[in-house]
Amino acid sequence: MTEFAAIPPVDFLGARLTPIDVLAAAAMIEARPPGAPFRYVVTPNAQHMVSLDRAVPGFREAYAHAWMTTCDSQILRLLARLLFGRRLAHCPGSDLTAHLLQNHIRPDEMILVIGGDDALAGALREKFGLTALTQHQPPMGLLKNPAAIEACVRFIVERPARYVFISCGSPQSEIIAHRTLLNGGAVGTGLCIGSSLHFATGLVTRAPVWMRRSGLEWLHRLLLNPRRHARRVFGDSFPVLLIALKTRLGLRSHAPAVAAARPDE
Repeated sequence: MTEFAAIPPVDFLGARLTPIDVLAAAAMIEARPPGAPFRYVVTPNAQHMVSLDRAVPGFREAYAHAWMTTCDSQILRLLARLLFGRRLAHCPGSDLTAHLLQNHIRPDEMILVIGGDDALAGALREKFGLTALTQHQPPMGLLKNPAAIEACVRFIVERPARYVFISCGSPQSEIIAHRTLLNGGAVGTGLCIGSSLHFATGLVTRAPVWMRRSGLEWLHRLLLNPRRHARRVFGDSFPVLLIALKTRLGLRSHAPAVAAARPDE
């Protein structure tokens, strides 16, 4: 993985981003041989940047040890361009997940899914013909349930797989991935991908392409489910605008809160 290690990261609003697009990220993940030590991918959006700024327990540490950190958000790209004159590479977790399922993961490939329900597992098997999918359904309230988090870690360690999709929401997914790395003994690539599997299967309707390209995917989700997404949009994501403005005005340190640890592969 020498070419990946040679890619200089980009510091932006407290995260150290890997400047890579979907095709390149998928190729780098696919290039990892079966049985390679566990590494994980995080896909920061506006909510993640706010969580980093608020120092959500365990979140910065999880980001600090991610193998790949790709920009998921058109909003972040817009802020980078308008306020800092910078262009961030774009690699949404949903696009990366769909590309891997459609172009890289064989039907008989052993994959793990952490999170979701029976309907999600069934939809994945039906749409992509997956015959070796194994799922773990952790309980709600993971952040307040250390035993449940450790159960997720054990599930990953005890079932070697090349791809591990962690779909437990943020920061739970990132914390599970980090704990798995710290535990040792696991293999494969962990992907902290939010609701991406639900989009890939069609269980949840994704925003039209024009809305995604315009940075309006958040509006689509809000309109689909106002009660569920109102707090996430206005309380957990929109404060990134203030964070970016303070950084631009020099009222907040621009130094990254995390420093990605690159594996020696």
